[in-house]
Amino acid sequence: MTADSDLLIIGGGQAAGELAAALRSRDWGGSIAIVGEEDHVPYTRPPLSKAYLRGEVEAADLYLRRPDFYDRHGIAVSAGVAVADVDLEAQTVTLDDGRVRTWRKLVFATGGRPRRLPDSILRSAPNVHYIRTLADVDRLKAVRTDGASFVVVGGGYVGLEIASVLRSLDAQVTLVEAADRLLGRVTSPVVSEFFRRLHRDRGVDVRVGTAVVEYQYSDAGNVIGAVLSDGSRIAVDQLLVGIGIVPNDELAARAGIDVDGGILVDRFCRTSANDVFAVGDVAKVTDLDGEPPRRLESMPNAVSHARVLADYLSGVEQPAVDPPWFWSDQYDIKLQSAGLVVPDDELVIRGNPDERRFSVLYLCDGVVTAVDAIGSPADYAAARKLIAQRVPVDAGIAADPGRRLLEAALASAGTTD
Repeated sequence: MTADSDLLIIGGGQAAGELAAALRSRDWGGSIAIVGEEDHVPYTRPPLSKAYLRGEVEAADLYLRRPDFYDRHGIAVSAGVAVADVDLEAQTVTLDDGRVRTWRKLVFATGGRPRRLPDSILRSAPNVHYIRTLADVDRLKAVRTDGASFVVVGGGYVGLEIASVLRSLDAQVTLVEAADRLLGRVTSPVVSEFFRRLHRDRGVDVRVGTAVVEYQYSDAGNVIGAVLSDGSRIAVDQLLVGIGIVPNDELAARAGIDVDGGILVDRFCRTSANDVFAVGDVAKVTDLDGEPPRRLESMPNAVSHARVLADYLSGVEQPAVDPPWFWSDQYDIKLQSAGLVVPDDELVIRGNPDERRFSVLYLCDGVVTAVDAIGSPADYAAARKLIAQRVPVDAGIAADPGRRLLEAALASAGTTD
């Protein structure tokens, strides 16, 4: 059988674009096709809730590569079309326009979609927004912001970044988080409290430990009020919901591939089916040297997966070795994080949160496993090395902001390199 594509990538996001480009950079000579639902060539999502929402960059600025790159490198991009079905035995996919394509190797780069509140609660109100795609943000940019009342449901990174941009556009913002602190799943209480104070000082009405228990509607069907569990009511012009994403793993599951809150893969991005792989937000890695399986939703993770799989398909088995990393921009503050925070970790705080320049190291059995650095790029860079090298450190020495972190840590470990 002559396949339409030696490699077919389902999904047109960052992982798909990075994989195709990485394969070409490794002189992978097979034909490559990308099939994506959005009407764009692959683009990067992090600026959507930051610079793009502020109007500082255009859509074309988000493209990973110019559209002609794909033609010049023999990468066929089909935008605005979805895959409806996958037949592993026949090695075919059926598109939602009825076309059937064959492949030799298949990659799921299907990402995720925003976790939605049920229509039974929000009644498909036209002034409710979810943020995931360029189209989502374009829709939000079209509404009036100056003086308007926005309610943001969800105190994670997306909700906080959007709140900061809306405040810069003179919107009135109330942020509602059901947990008792912001960013509760991903960081320590000291960092949560820093961002609560930051947003409060910039004029955001931050409500933690409370939830929306009732939405009120106009005759036109718009949400005009939110009643919270503490009995208060907030007027609503626009409602934004940022309560996480759901992996798009249903297509793989229907094809018979193992999934469990994401498509299960090994460290080389191989699924349970031969010649079928998964990368990016949808992929859940299972063989992590004793660590629990994990699925990460971040641009760096998508890039890492793409490189690992490109190496593997080029004959090099090189799993990812760098710790996961992430960043967030809110107002004039940059948060840089690496590693994964575990609730029982020992905390070492360097610097003073009141000065908006500090870092939090997370230690397990004396070894740095994660870092949150705010206005402290040197600490962030040093901590990434410590995490990767698993160097034991003295918490007391590492906490001294008068000493450079890497030198202090290595000195406490009795080594200079």
